[in-house]
Amino acid sequence: MKELFIEYGYVSLNKFGEELCGDKVESVTVDGYTTLVLADGLGSGVKANILSTLSSKILCTMVSNNIPIEDCIETMIQTLPVCKVRGVAYSTFSVIHVDAFGRGYLFEFDNPQAVYYHEGHCVDFDRKPVDVLGKKVYHSELNLCDGDIVMVMSDGTIHAGIGRVLNFGWDRKDIMEHMDRNIKPEMSARCVAWLLAAACNDLYMDKPGDDTTVAALKMREALHVNLMVGPPVNKENDDYYVAKFMEGDSKKVVCGGTSSQIVARYLGKKVTTSLDFPDKEVPPIGHIDGIDLTTEGVITLRRLLELTEKYISPNDLTPKMFTKQDGASLLAQMLLENATHITFFVGQGVNKAHEGLPIDTTLKLKLIERLASSLKAIGKVVDIHYA
Repeated sequence: MKELFIEYGYVSLNKFGEELCGDKVESVTVDGYTTLVLADGLGSGVKANILSTLSSKILCTMVSNNIPIEDCIETMIQTLPVCKVRGVAYSTFSVIHVDAFGRGYLFEFDNPQAVYYHEGHCVDFDRKPVDVLGKKVYHSELNLCDGDIVMVMSDGTIHAGIGRVLNFGWDRKDIMEHMDRNIKPEMSARCVAWLLAAACNDLYMDKPGDDTTVAALKMREALHVNLMVGPPVNKENDDYYVAKFMEGDSKKVVCGGTSSQIVARYLGKKVTTSLDFPDKEVPPIGHIDGIDLTTEGVITLRRLLELTEKYISPNDLTPKMFTKQDGASLLAQMLLENATHITFFVGQGVNKAHEGLPIDTTLKLKLIERLASSLKAIGKVVDIHYA
C-alpha cells in the first residue's frame, strides 16, 4: 500500500511599489491534520498586511484545533482592526483542512474559487453556500487521491493583465486551461503554485497591479531520502553507521570523498568520478553501484544551501525545477522537489582531506542545521542522526 503525504507551498507577488504583501499564507500540521489558510487583506500595503496576517493566524490556529468555522469567523470579526477610511475590518480567506488520508473540507470567503486538479484535469468543487453571521461562505467536502492538487488564490490572479495584456483580466476558465497544459505529475505543490504565479507576473509585465498569491496543497506518494555526510568520530563505527544509512526503501545519497570511500568499502564496490563539469564552481559527481547520488561534500552543500534558500522564498519567481546536472542541482531536485522525508546521517569525525584548509566539522554541522531548518520550513519531515 502506498504511503501518502500532504505537501503544500505558495508564491506571492507584491503589488508594484509595495514593500509588504497584502496576502498571507499560514500552514500547520497538528495531530495528523494539515491546515492551510490564504488570507487577502483589504487594500494593499501595511494595512492589508496586518489584516491578512491576523486573519491567517487566527483561522489557522482555531481551525487546526477543530473549532467550528462559525466561531472562527466570529472571532475574526471581533478581533480585526477597523479601517478608518472604509469603516470595515475586512479580509477574504480560503481554508483547507485535511487529514493524512486527504479527507476534510475547504471553506472560501470572497477569494476566487479554488481550482481542483484531479486525474490530469482542472475541475470545480461541489460548493455549498453557508450563511455565517450574515456572510456567505462556501463549503466543499474534500476526499483527495494520490496526485490531486487544490489551488487557492487571491484576486490578483484573476485581475492579472487588466489594462495591459488583457482588457478584463484573466478568466478563471483560461487559468484552468493554462494549468491543464502545464502541470506535470512530478511537480511539487510549490512548483505548481509558482507555475500560476509566474504566469500572472508575465501578464502584469513584471509590475503587479495587485497583491497576487497562489497556494497549492498536493496529495502525493511519500519519498524517503537518506543522506550521509562525513565520517563518524570512531572509525570502528563505520560499518554500523553505513548499515543504518542503507536501511529502508529510500533513495540513498552520499556527500563527501571520505564518506564515499566508507560506503563503497562496506558495499564492496568502487567509487568512480565523472569527468563532466556542468558547473565549474561545483565539483563533479561520483558513482557507486547501489547509491542513487554521490557528490563532493562541503562545497556542494554550500551551493545546495544557496539554492534552497532561494527556492523557499515566497517571492522568488525562478523555476522550481532543477534541470542542471551538477551535484548541487541534482541534490536540490531530489530534496526540494522530490523528497517528502529526509534523514541526515552526519559524521562528526575529522576529515584528514581538510587538514590545512578553512573547513572544519563545525562548518559542516552548521550547513546541515541550516539546510534542515529550511527543509522543515517548507513542510519536509527531517531527522538528523549524528555519529
